[in-house]
Amino acid sequence: MISFFFIIIYLGPMVLMLIVLCVQIKCFHEIITIGYSVYHSYHLPWFRTLSWYFLLCVNYFSYGETVTDYFFTLVQREEPLRILSKYHRFISFALYLTGFCMFVLSLVKQHYRLQFYMFGWTHVTLLIVVTQSYLVIRNLFEGMIWFIVPISCVICNDIMAYMFGFFFGRTPLIKLSPKKTWEGFIGGFFSTIVFGIMLSYVMAGYRYFVCPVEFNSDTNSFQVDCEPSELFQLQDYPLPGVLESITGWTSVRLYPFQIHSIALSSFASILGPFGGFFASGFKRAFKIKDFANTIPGHGGIMDRFDCQYIVGTFVYVYISSFISGPNPSKVIQELLALHADQQLFIFNSLKTHLMEKGLLPALEEAAG
Repeated sequence: MISFFFIIIYLGPMVLMLIVLCVQIKCFHEIITIGYSVYHSYHLPWFRTLSWYFLLCVNYFSYGETVTDYFFTLVQREEPLRILSKYHRFISFALYLTGFCMFVLSLVKQHYRLQFYMFGWTHVTLLIVVTQSYLVIRNLFEGMIWFIVPISCVICNDIMAYMFGFFFGRTPLIKLSPKKTWEGFIGGFFSTIVFGIMLSYVMAGYRYFVCPVEFNSDTNSFQVDCEPSELFQLQDYPLPGVLESITGWTSVRLYPFQIHSIALSSFASILGPFGGFFASGFKRAFKIKDFANTIPGHGGIMDRFDCQYIVGTFVYVYISSFISGPNPSKVIQELLALHADQQLFIFNSLKTHLMEKGLLPALEEAAG
């Protein structure tokens, strides 16, 4: 299993993206199937077809947004992609509206309430599964380290919480999961923090893991290569006086990402398990043991990924709030969509701004 995980990582971010898509589709199928069985809705007109149609619509919107944001060069080079990108949101809305109208036309008097139950069930499933997997993919395109470290922290916390709970567990943690203990919860927390720092140190030194995914127009291929940002360059951090007196060190040399990994691993170990508690409550509410029997002895795919989705969403919010700035590709895309006189106005404004800051002469000298 571990060797399979390493092979997938070696194959690169595009393969990882396809795997996330496959996991998303399977999780959607498991939750929708539960809805069919709970509400005995196997014979509702069009509804199974409409559920998958809405999944297709949301994925078209999500992946289209991702391609436009991250692979602007590819989009601009291909005329069909440029047209699809320009009208992407209108096309997405038109597709969804078609499904909405099909649902309204499928309403049958004796099944009104049941049909609306399943309509809501489908949309909540899309929100939980598809939207969050879309955010996970955006994390992946920021650099595989933003994908691998959080996932690994969730796995580590799951294993270490079980180990500490098995050997030292005495105090129940939550009624939804009677086997969870405070001892396991606390032991998993500290173990995951240490693991996250160590894994981040190993991965932050490799461009393959830290560079965003980009499309290289010269080689017509997707690549992971860049000059690492300051986030992935070793820096010296002074130690507090207490630690200095204990260790005899005045400073430690760390990657700034390791400090961010503390926030990621803390969330994975403190709040990540609540995704599992939510799933446990869901299964108890509908009197089922597992989401499916896809993996013998382990239940369905959703049983394995219930914590991963909420952690992936947190990572996206964390990157957006504390790490990433304006997207240059997005800015250029919007600039190229303007009229020529508007582009000239922006060019002259930017030129004046750079000259006032003394940057333009430096750039001209460097060019000369």
